[in-house]
Formats: sequence, C-alpha cells, structure tokens
Amino acid sequence: MAVINCPGCSKKISDKAKSCNHCNLDLSELDSEKLASLNRVNLINKTQRLMNYSFIAMLLFCGGFLFMFWDDVQPGSWQHSTALVCTIIGFVMYIIIRAMLLFNKRKAN
Repeated sequence: MAVINCPGCSKKISDKAKSCNHCNLDLSELDSEKLASLNRVNLINKTQRLMNYSFIAMLLFCGGFLFMFWDDVQPGSWQHSTALVCTIIGFVMYIIIRAMLLFNKRKAN
C-alpha cells in the first residue's frame, strides 16, 4: 500500500482508497479528462491566491510609502522606521510573488 496525493485536495491518501476521505472525491470514476480538469482548476485557484497575495503586498508597499511622506514624518522616528520597513517588505514580497506567478504560468504551459 502506497501513499499518494489526492488529485482534488493534494492531501495524502492511500492508493487503494476508492474515495478521498478529505474532499470526498470519488477516485474510482476518475479518468484522464477529469484529472486534467482538476489540475486546471487547482492551477487557477493557485494563481488567484497568488494574485491576492500580490495585491496585499502592493498595498503594504504603497501604504508604507504614503505614510512616510503624507504626515511629514521625521527621519529617525519610529513612524519613519515603520513606514520604511513596510515599504521594503511590501516591495520584496511583491517581487517574489510575481516571480512565483511567472513560474506558475510556465508550469501550466
């Protein structure tokens, strides 16, 4: 008996199981067309989740940048340091997530 990943939820199940006990996917009626459809749906969901993270990172970057210059924050204060950290973290997160989206797109093709 081997342990495999469920094509629907990607959780560990037995290869002898007739259905996934996590997502109740019937594995006995699973053919190549349904498997390809599940893979496309999973890829779309992953891409959408990464796009949401990208949006949050951009909000963090813009929020930190605007906070730094909006209230005329003095350099060296805790507000300036917090805004600078938010700006840097948001920018780095945005770049990393965009690279992940690019690799995800290449994986799809």
